[in-house]
Amino acid sequence: MSRIRRSTHFVPGANEKMLTKSLATEADSLILDLEDAVTPDNKDSARVTVAEWLADVDFGRQERVVRMNPLDSPWGRADLDGTMTNPPDAYLVPKVQGPQDVVEIDRIITELEAQHGHEAGSVKLLVLGTETPQGLLTIGDIPTAADRVDALTWGAEDLSAAIGARRNRDDNGQLLEVFRYARVMCLVSATAARVQPLDTVFVDIGNLDGLRADCDEGAAMGYTGKISIHPNQIPVINEAFTPNLTEVADARELLEAFEENQKAGRMAFAFRGEMVDVPHLERARRVLAVADQIAAAGE
Repeated sequence: MSRIRRSTHFVPGANEKMLTKSLATEADSLILDLEDAVTPDNKDSARVTVAEWLADVDFGRQERVVRMNPLDSPWGRADLDGTMTNPPDAYLVPKVQGPQDVVEIDRIITELEAQHGHEAGSVKLLVLGTETPQGLLTIGDIPTAADRVDALTWGAEDLSAAIGARRNRDDNGQLLEVFRYARVMCLVSATAARVQPLDTVFVDIGNLDGLRADCDEGAAMGYTGKISIHPNQIPVINEAFTPNLTEVADARELLEAFEENQKAGRMAFAFRGEMVDVPHLERARRVLAVADQIAAAGE
């Protein structure tokens, strides 16, 4: 991962109070939202406000992400033009129809980086790959459409509306099959392209136990972070996607065991009553890499 994104938190794009509150949280990234959180009449003024935040506000260690409007909307190109003078660290690209959308946004940002004297490729893309049926059908090609794609995430709410689903979870809170498919395909596509997989929002903001279960499942699957929509969700998300002390200690012990067994010519051996081999080694290395990144970020 190029950077830690355990919790990536939405901030309405023209709400100074919510921005101030979000800056005091432990969110790794803040998404300054110009799309769903802003009414059509306020799109232009919100864009100006977000551009001013990018120029004037000290975000500290938090990544600055702008959720632009779709490129085929009346506001998408203006969002890029209006915020690239003092650019964000990344754009969150919504309602992608396929890799061609990513290619076009990459082209525009490349031109704007050159125009404003910014390092080429310095602005990253976090792509919402399943908000449209077309996006879901082509999700395998989306994260490789441009080198600046740094993370892939998915969305159940917009996909629900697009396909006419009455809901996306069953009475027990479990994702319905098509949305489980979107979640799986996002994870597989992201990891195949070696970009970060980010799990989608959990909309029942009062249900922290349900959020915790959803995070634990996502982390167990291989997701490395999750998008939040309420500040109270951030500590739960951070905890779920941070290797705990036991996991770190176990990973270090397993790596030591591999070193000793490798000297004896073995890459498969018994460890705590279980046979382990190379995949276990890779998982242990990944745990330690994430732990080291979090430590380096000052956690």
